[in-house]
Amino acid sequence: MIKLQRIAAGAIGQVFAGASLTMVLQAVWQANPELSSQHRGAIQDISYGVLRFYGQLDKLLLSLLKKPLSDESLRYLLLVGLYQLQYSKAPSHAVVDHAVSAAGFLRGGKGAQGLVNAVLRNFIRRRDVLLTQVLDSEVGRYSHPQWWIDKLRSQYPQNYQAVLAADNQHPPMTLRVNQRRIDVVKYRQLLVEQNMPVELLWNGALKLIQPVSVDKLPGFADGLVTIQDAGAQLAASFLNLQDGMRVLDACAAPGGKSTHILEQAKVALTVLDNDPARLVRVEQNLDRLKNKGVNIICGDAAIPEVWWNGQLFDRILADVPCSASGVVRRHPDIKWLRRASDMAKFAASQQAILNALWQVLGKDGKLLYVTCSVFSEENQWQIDNFLSRHLDARQLPLSQEGMFDGQLLPDSQHDGFFYALLHKT
Repeated sequence: MIKLQRIAAGAIGQVFAGASLTMVLQAVWQANPELSSQHRGAIQDISYGVLRFYGQLDKLLLSLLKKPLSDESLRYLLLVGLYQLQYSKAPSHAVVDHAVSAAGFLRGGKGAQGLVNAVLRNFIRRRDVLLTQVLDSEVGRYSHPQWWIDKLRSQYPQNYQAVLAADNQHPPMTLRVNQRRIDVVKYRQLLVEQNMPVELLWNGALKLIQPVSVDKLPGFADGLVTIQDAGAQLAASFLNLQDGMRVLDACAAPGGKSTHILEQAKVALTVLDNDPARLVRVEQNLDRLKNKGVNIICGDAAIPEVWWNGQLFDRILADVPCSASGVVRRHPDIKWLRRASDMAKFAASQQAILNALWQVLGKDGKLLYVTCSVFSEENQWQIDNFLSRHLDARQLPLSQEGMFDGQLLPDSQHDGFFYALLHKT
């Protein structure tokens, strides 16, 4: 456990230095090939858990210290220990003993070890009182930055607490059945036969009661099924696709929505993304699902004159870059890496992409604007701004259970998404 605690503390430190947790952990796996799958899982659980509950853990640590720590590495190790004591099933004495040993590798030596021992044992003794005190702070209570809490409360006064609570839960594992290959009922039966109970959601989405590794899913390697959030599965159906259409999936990586489009209708699909490395993921997904003949382009959606061949599209899916505030339970580092000032930057990029893609949409065509955000600045406010400047655009109504004016808020069944369908009149 000592090495796991040290690696997790180091990963958390890199995140607070500005790195993505996903990229940090990929680097950790490459640097430590000897780690077993069980050890990787433990490091991932600790890293995600500390970031998921960082607001609470940070307030607890401040209550346990007489003065702020100057050694950030020691601070991150203490956060790891507090997370394990509060949320893991590891015996308390083992967590403390191993954390003390891990502190021996820090520059503080025995002094750091003594502090770790005192802080963690003090938490064990005073746990209930300290956890109650943390509730006095909204950051401690909800484990989100204060600006994020204030924004949600302003925009969703009736729902903000439920959204904050959903953000701190483990995300559901949801499957999309390739209905060109097998129907949902038959695939569901395959899961039941493998002792994998599921819940049927909208559009045939299947939510696993207990997540499993992808290699255990029947027919995954053969393209029978794809892992995709139920909220994300709405995109292809909202496009109202028909055989023979020319379709553009802009900002397409990693390709989940692209493959779903091809399962909905026989269309001429162009996949666009500005990241060559992420386009490799798109190609892998297309290959696994045995999709051929897709036009894959590396290019910036906001600059069509560089990549567009002049042929107008009948349908465009614009899954634009955003704050990702609707998927923070899958990426808890986002809560602490984002700043309130980022909203204006994302909004400018989103408007540029919308304006550019509108030029390549044919008359009577439809563009589906999508974000995985819950903030209005990136969602309906963007659409209202666009409509005010494009008289040939009108927003079409979208209907889906749990959706209000195109907005899905995260809950136990899906992540947070926004959808707006624009018709070129």
